[in-house]
Amino acid sequence: MHPKHELKLSELAEAAGVSARTVRYYVQRGLLPAPEFRGKDTVYGADHLIRLRAIRRLQERYLPLDAIQVELERRDLAELTKIAAGEEVTTLSAAAPPATPPARAAPGVPRVTMPDRWERFELAPGVELFVRDEGGARRVARRILESFAKGEVDHE
Repeated sequence: MHPKHELKLSELAEAAGVSARTVRYYVQRGLLPAPEFRGKDTVYGADHLIRLRAIRRLQERYLPLDAIQVELERRDLAELTKIAAGEEVTTLSAAAPPATPPARAAPGVPRVTMPDRWERFELAPGVELFVRDEGGARRVARRILESFAKGEVDHE
């Protein structure tokens, strides 16, 4: 990193192993704080890099971005640094999908309600469907679940 821990967008993206477009998207979604402006340029700091690396680790745990945002908001920089380094930290918040779903959406299809309008459906061991409650996504998911429950989908 630069002596002053200031990075340009391209430097930050390269150091984190993501595209500049991904960084801008994460800022827009609120996963990363907005960069500082220095004249006509934007400047990112070490905390941006830590957050990007923590996001990647949380994605490795198959958390959707809404759940990752919850984790980022509830943790301090020290905890995010540990997550970014791959160290185990205290258990994830309720935003993480539980191992055993408590409810059922259709016969044989467990359902877990997740924060921020996400739902998780376990179709079979190791096969999950995440649905965001917007637009026609729920309608499509419902058709998939009904087909699965009727045995119309081969899941072997």
